[in-house]
Amino acid sequence: MCGRFVITSPPAAVRLAFGYAEQPNFPARYNIAPTQPIPVVILDNGARRFRLMRWGLIPSWVKDPRNFSLLINARSETVLDKPAFRNAMKRRRCLVPADGYYEWQSGGKPKQPYFIHPADGVPLGFAGLAETWVGPNGEELDTVAIVTTAASKPMAVLHDRVPVTIAPGDYARWLDCAAVSAEEAAMLLHPPAEGALRWHPVSTAVNRVANDDAQLILPIAVGEPAPIEPPKPAKAAATSRRAVKAASGDEGQGSLF
Repeated sequence: MCGRFVITSPPAAVRLAFGYAEQPNFPARYNIAPTQPIPVVILDNGARRFRLMRWGLIPSWVKDPRNFSLLINARSETVLDKPAFRNAMKRRRCLVPADGYYEWQSGGKPKQPYFIHPADGVPLGFAGLAETWVGPNGEELDTVAIVTTAASKPMAVLHDRVPVTIAPGDYARWLDCAAVSAEEAAMLLHPPAEGALRWHPVSTAVNRVANDDAQLILPIAVGEPAPIEPPKPAKAAATSRRAVKAASGDEGQGSLF
């Protein structure tokens, strides 16, 4: 699966890698988690566009998101048939830029997190599926899920699932829902080639969503304890979150910046 990922490349490098027209200026993120807004690349009227979408797909037919399970991942084996993803696979395929992601290896207590990143340092393009949920009052929320598939043998030592990474040469085919059918696009849903990714153990500090800094991706010795952090006043934290939401003026869509 994929439950946390990072974007550390400069905005200009991400724009160059994915070829979208916009020039967003966003900071490095080291611990992106579900429900947060994430960068997404779509094809709109023949041109690639940068969008922010909430990580956690909500199908258009859902009446109340509060009663619907969060869909952060979509299994490649069922995207052509499962009602939650079938229409998105046909009409709303997208790419999620990333510079790596985290996976937790079972066998110890707590589970050991690993940082997995491209061997060549080039940003990854996760296969994504998008939906726009429209509420009863006309409010709209763009949402996205990351497609996963069975891990190849070398990576299965960490987890039995991996996010699908679309090769740069296949970006156009994956994004073009008008010219490329869902069945054809499904042929691109395979695990990364052996040797394409590297990984190393990192601190369990990544387990806490509030931690978001470059220390999280540094290699450690397995079993090394996480740094001790001073507790933060709950009231101050809640006030800060409200202030950020009010300042963003995004009506719930969220901001990466």
